Amino acid sequence: MKKINLSYYLLCILFSLGLNVSAQNTVLSGRLHGLSDGIVTVFYNKDGLSIIDTLKASKDAFTWKVQLDEPLQVALTAGSNNYYFFAQPGHMKISGVKDSLQSYRLSGSPMQLDAEAFKTLTEDLRSQWDSLYTLMKSTSAPEKKAEIEKRREENRQQFKKRTTQFVAEHPKSLYSLYLVTLENEYAEINCLFPLLDESIRHTKTGKVVAQRLKALSNSQLGRQMLDFSQPDTTGSMVNFNRFRGRYVLVDFWASWCMPCRAENPNVLKAYHAFKDKGFTVVGISLDDKAANWKKAILQDKMPWTQLSDLKGWENEVAVVFGIRAIPSNLLIDPSGKIIAKDLRGEMLEKTLRELF
Repeated sequence: MKKINLSYYLLCILFSLGLNVSAQNTVLSGRLHGLSDGIVTVFYNKDGLSIIDTLKASKDAFTWKVQLDEPLQVALTAGSNNYYFFAQPGHMKISGVKDSLQSYRLSGSPMQLDAEAFKTLTEDLRSQWDSLYTLMKSTSAPEKKAEIEKRREENRQQFKKRTTQFVAEHPKSLYSLYLVTLENEYAEINCLFPLLDESIRHTKTGKVVAQRLKALSNSQLGRQMLDFSQPDTTGSMVNFNRFRGRYVLVDFWASWCMPCRAENPNVLKAYHAFKDKGFTVVGISLDDKAANWKKAILQDKMPWTQLSDLKGWENEVAVVFGIRAIPSNLLIDPSGKIIAKDLRGEMLEKTLRELF
């Protein structure tokens, strides 16, 4: 399993959309039957900080006030229930029964309305996916598992089609932009992003997605590998072009990434098997502490060139190639062309065996 940079995928309550609007007061007026004089908490992310606002209710009613200059996703908790919704500048209202999320009704947030419309559009696929997942866990027969996986893939493809349908039909929706940010593959983002209205593509988040798309395009198969320079473990700058003429595995990893450390023996095995045939490895570490980085290199007995600017997830090479999850790698041929990516385990050795 890859170690994922969750701050980018935005799949939790800390996701926020950067729409360039002037700051304005945002008010949420709530009334939840059964809340009485209880406590309501609101979790959200603002200006890069995780914030929890605690509100005291009075006779089932409460008010949340915050200064927002951008829409954001929040989690409202009353009792043991977490209600997720998109808050937008202006005046919103929420009503319902405290212990019944199904009864919650929110008004004043167009983005939330679009989120609910998308949920309705894909509800049958979500239900089918859950059923297939349960079935997969209870099945041991290989033939049955293969059939279930085929149906899961069909489900995934249908979900992609409906996502594309929704974005195409709602090009000016901030929720459509949100759906684009959830994608991680170049092909998917490149399919959806142009469907958005220009006004949405030019928001702050839209510009971030555009930059992300450009970065991912740099690592597509068939592209010429961009040259770069980074310090090695001694602090000396190493230029990637010096490896021209060989097959090179550019390996993105980090000392703190356990899946990466588990994969290192496979890379080491491939290195020793093919290093005398024109193959080498260049490690790009997403570490931010030199001591940890160098210790891991020794522990995992990695003899190849190791580079890092010690900027963590902001490693300049990783950013250029859109690397947001590790382990990840790019295989470069002697002419400098990217011919494969994300080769792990037996697949790495199999690919190199075919090449040599």
